[in-house]
Amino acid sequence: MAVILAFHAHPDDVETLGAGTLALLAGLGHRVAIVTATAGDCGSNAFPPEETARIRQGEAAAAAALIGAEYRCAGLPDLGVFNDDGSRRRVTELVRWAAPDIVLTSAPVDYHPDHEATAILVRDACFAASAPNYRTGPSAPLEAIPHLYFMDPIGGRDREGRPVPPDFAVDITAQSETKRAMMAKHESQAEWLLKQHGIEDYVGAMVAWSHRRGRDFGVDQAEGFRQYRNTPYPTSPLLQELVGAALLGA
Repeated sequence: MAVILAFHAHPDDVETLGAGTLALLAGLGHRVAIVTATAGDCGSNAFPPEETARIRQGEAAAAAALIGAEYRCAGLPDLGVFNDDGSRRRVTELVRWAAPDIVLTSAPVDYHPDHEATAILVRDACFAASAPNYRTGPSAPLEAIPHLYFMDPIGGRDREGRPVPPDFAVDITAQSETKRAMMAKHESQAEWLLKQHGIEDYVGAMVAWSHRRGRDFGVDQAEGFRQYRNTPYPTSPLLQELVGAALLGA
């Protein structure tokens, strides 16, 4: 069985863009870990940062538990994720902790600076994780660089509104209710997303995006991915093989 690490910027990002695929893989017996770079401590109108962080980490852990996944947070500040040495070492340590075969992370082009910075940090951490002289903490260096995939950006577009098409997608129609339940755990975001983004139904917005990506591939609901194949990252289609008959467009 494989180990899959999903590493995004904030609690609820993984649920929006990759929870269906994670539920599928967990259901097949693979081990799943979910990590966020931040606790999303800026995502509240009602609570100060420390209380917001506590609430949102609890929600993320509850969502992960629905598929038997473990959740951890890198503890970087919300709206303060940058590609610096300290952050890279912290992210690398979490990659080593998970010891994944596959890493799913945020898109390198997206509307949010934390999403873009997380993509760079995770990409570089996958490279650094197998270098024994790059010291980070108690976890052992990996034997090899894991397979790396980028999730869709929010809404499937970059900062300028240009489409970012995936290499392939995963049919998550059968996992749609699990994905909905995972997203619903992030109930603290209802008020914040209404104020900051004008989203009246945050769970419904997630479902609408899954339907939108599904229409691109002729199914009810889907999630899109792009594989990072630059040297010396693995180029074999491991995720594509693991999802089996749910693979679309590859």
